[in-house]
Amino acid sequence: MSEQNATLNAFPIFVKTDGKRVTIIGGGGEAFAKARLLAQSSARLLVIAEVIDPAFAKWGADHGIDFLRVPYHRDLLAGSVLVFAATGDLATDRRVAQDARALSIPVNVVDRPELCDFYTPAIVNRAPVAVAIGTEGTGPVLAQQIRARIDQMLSPALGRLATLAAHYREAVELRVPRGAARRRFWSSFFGGRIARSVENGALQDAALEVEKLLRDHEPVEPVGHVALVGAGPGAQDLLTLRAQRLLMEADVIVHDALVPESVVSVGRRDADRINAGKRKGCHSKSQEEINELLVSLAREGKRVVRLKCGDPMVFGRVGEELAALREAGIPHEIVPGITAACAAAADFRLPLTLRGVASSMVFTTGHDLKGNSLPDWARLAIEGATVAVYMGRSTAADVSERLAAAGLSPDTAVAVVENASLPNSRLFHGTLADLPALAGFDDLTGPVLTIIGDAVAGASFENSEPLARRRALASAMGEEAAA
Repeated sequence: MSEQNATLNAFPIFVKTDGKRVTIIGGGGEAFAKARLLAQSSARLLVIAEVIDPAFAKWGADHGIDFLRVPYHRDLLAGSVLVFAATGDLATDRRVAQDARALSIPVNVVDRPELCDFYTPAIVNRAPVAVAIGTEGTGPVLAQQIRARIDQMLSPALGRLATLAAHYREAVELRVPRGAARRRFWSSFFGGRIARSVENGALQDAALEVEKLLRDHEPVEPVGHVALVGAGPGAQDLLTLRAQRLLMEADVIVHDALVPESVVSVGRRDADRINAGKRKGCHSKSQEEINELLVSLAREGKRVVRLKCGDPMVFGRVGEELAALREAGIPHEIVPGITAACAAAADFRLPLTLRGVASSMVFTTGHDLKGNSLPDWARLAIEGATVAVYMGRSTAADVSERLAAAGLSPDTAVAVVENASLPNSRLFHGTLADLPALAGFDDLTGPVLTIIGDAVAGASFENSEPLARRRALASAMGEEAAA
């Protein structure tokens, strides 16, 4: 049968359980799992078993579950709207299923799809909104994986927004004409300022926007929104849940050139994607052009994600974009991401701060050492701070020379990571004296981050190449060429 013509053997429905009895037969782990699932509803749960697992009993007492410690009997099922057989004993579970059907009560038998009248789905709970994922009992693990992905996509505030909509539903029916006008109203309600106010916890502002929308009958002029989002160091699964959700909601994604395609593709398929460029020595758009683009898109009513490598507030020029958005009066927010220094440290299993060794750290770029005066952070390095140098491959010799001249020991440990967090990352380690060799590593084409400080000595170097080996090789090749 083709996918287009595939039919469901179990039709999904939602059963009303508010204040009604749902009975679980069994007192062990399987029954406990079902009770935790059902506790998300307002059903009255009754658990019947002669022996109840102590952890189950304690949890049930805290959650108002009724326990009946007696041998199972068919008459105990009377008055239930649903029955779950979870004893773990096939003969007993089969008997419970037969008794429930005789009483015309739908029954679910744990891990026995062939005995079930219905299946329990994996649930994404944003009460009163719920998303249920079922596999007709064939793949519970698959259902849980799908649930996890949907859970990431849906705002935690979705339930509050739905509750607010229910509060105003009668007023909308009285004041907004049926048909297109009402559809436009709800479209504006769930996709505009009201939704963003609820998302930010500003319920009073949301109520004012609803009243305004009710007065006008027509949706207000669309106002866009810009989210300045950290893409993290490159690995897709290091995106924050909020970043994933905003990417799924975006109309336009304006991304840095170094953001991997796998991260950009997390966004909606139909979202416009604009590469904002900015690689070293090659800027496809100036910062002023990017600022103007963000403002222009938002004024068209677009939901825009400005996707930046790492964390937008660490060398991301976010200040200039924020200033442009503020001046234009564009609603905006910042979503932090994992910055490259933290990802590089994780690759090395390296503690950036270490009790008794390093209690502070510095994020900087190698270009800060090109001036005539020594930056303040260099003095901090000498005093024991851990220093993370961004974009420092070409200035490695300057960094090493100036820090050594300022008094930092040439034996100070250094760690270097290319493409931090990604499968193709490369790790190097050595000392401050070895660092100048980094400038000659022409095969390093990805983003490079260098960590300097005594705390680096606590890193794991098992997957790392010594910088000294590369330096010795380069020296030997130079001598051979000279000869």
